[in-house]
Amino acid sequence: MGKIALIAHDRKKKDMVGLVGEYKEHLAKHFLVGTGNTGKLIVKEHGLKVKVMASGPLGGDQQIGSMVTTGEVDTVIFLRDPLTAQPHEPDISALMRVCDVHSVPLATNLSSARLILDAILLEK
Repeated sequence: MGKIALIAHDRKKKDMVGLVGEYKEHLAKHFLVGTGNTGKLIVKEHGLKVKVMASGPLGGDQQIGSMVTTGEVDTVIFLRDPLTAQPHEPDISALMRVCDVHSVPLATNLSSARLILDAILLEK
């Protein structure tokens, strides 16, 4: 079973809900964790079990980064909004860095998210 983090900036939450809907049947078989509002939205829209952390600006990105470091998360889908400044940009950079350090796949847009999800969810 995979351990997948789901994170989306405000302008990307609709995209995340759609993506999760595409893969819902497969994601239901895995451990899912999400930052506050994204995790709650996935639960509300799709009824999936999601461990909900703090929202990103309140430390959720750091919580998930810690889970990457300890092996509690092995894939990160982070739909970022590259056109809007984020007040917690250092936390976002730190999460991306820790994914690189621990060789954890990280998708930051819908195309890379689908590639990663196809590889890990549909390979069997």
